[in-house]
Amino acid sequence: MRFIFRPPAARAAGLLSLPWEQPLEEWKDDRLLELAHRGISRHVVRFVEVDGLVYALKEIDERLARREYRLLGELEAMGMPAVSVLGVCVERPPAQGHEQDAVLVTRFLDYSMSYRYVFSHGHTTRATDQLVDAMVELLARLHLAGLFWGDCSLSNTLFRPDAGSIAAYLVDAETAEMHPSLSDGQRRFDIDYAAERVGGELFDLQYGGLLPDDVDPVEIAAEIPRRYAALWEELTREELLQPDEQRYRIAERVDRINELGFDVDEIELSTTEEGTRMRVHTQVAEVGRHRMKLFALTGLEVTENQARRLLNDVVSYRAYLEQKEGRAVPETVAAHRWRAEVFDRVMAMVPEDLDDRLAPAEVFHEILEHRWFLSEQEGRDVGTTAAARSYVGRILPATPATLTVLPDIPGAPS
Repeated sequence: MRFIFRPPAARAAGLLSLPWEQPLEEWKDDRLLELAHRGISRHVVRFVEVDGLVYALKEIDERLARREYRLLGELEAMGMPAVSVLGVCVERPPAQGHEQDAVLVTRFLDYSMSYRYVFSHGHTTRATDQLVDAMVELLARLHLAGLFWGDCSLSNTLFRPDAGSIAAYLVDAETAEMHPSLSDGQRRFDIDYAAERVGGELFDLQYGGLLPDDVDPVEIAAEIPRRYAALWEELTREELLQPDEQRYRIAERVDRINELGFDVDEIELSTTEEGTRMRVHTQVAEVGRHRMKLFALTGLEVTENQARRLLNDVVSYRAYLEQKEGRAVPETVAAHRWRAEVFDRVMAMVPEDLDDRLAPAEVFHEILEHRWFLSEQEGRDVGTTAAARSYVGRILPATPATLTVLPDIPGAPS
């Protein structure tokens, strides 16, 4: 056998003692887990916990495994929203007289859910709209990067709560191809295929009684191409500017792209007889401006939307400190104190048995939302601490788990 693993090597070392020579579906090991909210896969997929981290192991044709390993590595290096690949086990010995496929190893995306779990546990009141919007944004990011997916569906996507919305992550890249750029035909194929697959998956949910009565699978499937076309137009269209409007029109366009959750990589201005043509090159990577700033100030690693929300609270706390102490407070000092005096203190109020509900940053976002709701009710600012007590006591216990893992059951289907 041969193991190919990406750094850090220490993570891979803990996996080497697994029974790689056996067919994946026959593995018996105390480290195997059964995830309560896993999706459906056409391949054998098992989950293991090693050194406190959960990994997904997928048995797949060796040629496809090597290709997917390379593609996922490229996407991760680009900062794209996709699962993180750790390695691949190839050239496994035959089992019971048959050649064995390779095993691809990826990090399990913490606090993520399959689309079935989102619907079956009522994790959001706008599940259909939010999932479709998340998929459209994911496809736009992948297409900007030059990735032709070829198999876009709800089943091949994982979803994670993100500051009140839902973020989508590519989880299966078997059919994907990386190109310098995509043609309109390649993008159209991905979109049409996604609409067809999503419609079928929603019909499946409807048959199982999991889809709300007012949701029409055909109508939702038809929304995907429309929403994608509108987003793509906003991200890539050229504009003709007159000399006296260049500055404000450029700022307006950049702000609009930022509001959509994307960053601008480059602005190209070309002088023509009709005026100045502006072309915006949208950054292909997952936005990171707010994430990087929050990490630098507080050491917290969160998603972009969560970072934007938390940074706003840091700004508010800084203003509170300056008013209270009657002096200017540097941003770094305010952020350090916010982490210790607000965020960590609030997180300490969450009982251990509720740690599996939402990511810490998402819990804090929900508490801020709850604070606004309570303050509106009482006509005064109730404060973060009081809001946290109320949220932890009343709201969080009723929130479906997104990090639940159950012991593997002998003989259960994998």
